[in-house]
Amino acid sequence: KYFMNTNELIEAEDKYFINTFARQPIVLDHGKGVKVWDKDGNEYIDMFAGIAVNALGHAHPKLVNALQGQVEKLIHVSNIYYNEPAIEYAKKLLPLTEFDRLFYANSGAEANEGAIKLALKYTGKSEIITAKDSFHGRTLLTLAATGHEEYREPYLKNLPQGFIEVPYNDIEAIKEAISDETAAIMLEPIQGEGGVNVPSKKYFDEIAEICAEKDILLILDEVQTGFGRCGTLFAHELFDIKADIMTIAKGVGGGVPMGAFLATEKVAGGFAPGDHGTTFGGGPLVCAAANAVLDTILDEDLLENSKKVGAYFKDKLNELKEKHDKIVDVRGHGLMIGVELSESGAGYVDKLREMGFLINCTAGNV
Repeated sequence: KYFMNTNELIEAEDKYFINTFARQPIVLDHGKGVKVWDKDGNEYIDMFAGIAVNALGHAHPKLVNALQGQVEKLIHVSNIYYNEPAIEYAKKLLPLTEFDRLFYANSGAEANEGAIKLALKYTGKSEIITAKDSFHGRTLLTLAATGHEEYREPYLKNLPQGFIEVPYNDIEAIKEAISDETAAIMLEPIQGEGGVNVPSKKYFDEIAEICAEKDILLILDEVQTGFGRCGTLFAHELFDIKADIMTIAKGVGGGVPMGAFLATEKVAGGFAPGDHGTTFGGGPLVCAAANAVLDTILDEDLLENSKKVGAYFKDKLNELKEKHDKIVDVRGHGLMIGVELSESGAGYVDKLREMGFLINCTAGNV
């Protein structure tokens, strides 16, 4: 049956889908810019952006045109053949970073999985230090790296070993966790799922010294923080960090599923043909989208816009903080902003949706 109303659609999903998502009770139908409309015609300001995915908003004409044009040429060819949009994107992106080579994936979890494999293969070691409250994905390997016990608990008997979890922004904990088997330290420049936790610059300065002294790799997970969300192309630029491997996804394709891991020339040499692979990663359709997104971010100066609008937003939120003791903290960079409350944030998400604003709550009260 087609042309179902909102209640019929929700009932159908409840009947047919595996029950893993705690959805909000609206069916989104279309969007334009920062606005979306649901099936019943209600209008919302989308401040959630598909969990940091819709870097250009909805239906940006440059992204739409790029996708439409590529659909008429090639959608998929596999990685048995070269494809021009993928090569064009690598040639465009890599000079904007300190990395030399990349490998395309379909998601943040896949990008992180590839980065972990590369670090282990390159070093020949078996341990990776990760942070409490981190989030790196939902596969068994990336769950093992993710610092949320509630996500890992059902699979503890089956999770890969070798991940050492330490508190975030605690350099002494990292020093104590290092062993002769430490291959890499894997961190988010700013933790997203953990509650928009911003570390000190000193933390990353000391990590750089440790990695150089101990010959340990640094992996940066920029899946949530990349592509202008924090006011720079990548959040690690805020801390002047140099890494060996970086992972990207979410905003890279502006809404189409895409990810990648980037590495220095030296570390990339840890993989030989056959060590890793993908069927869909780096296909012409998603790379056409990625080219359009990156071009638009640069051509329309969206990095500066993120800084400017983000600073305005934080100032206004801090004015509210002065008036309301339920606001504990306002933190973040650019348009990645967290408001920590002294109580659960779930009710605020519902109330703001009723008022026409789509937001998210993470870590229970942020």
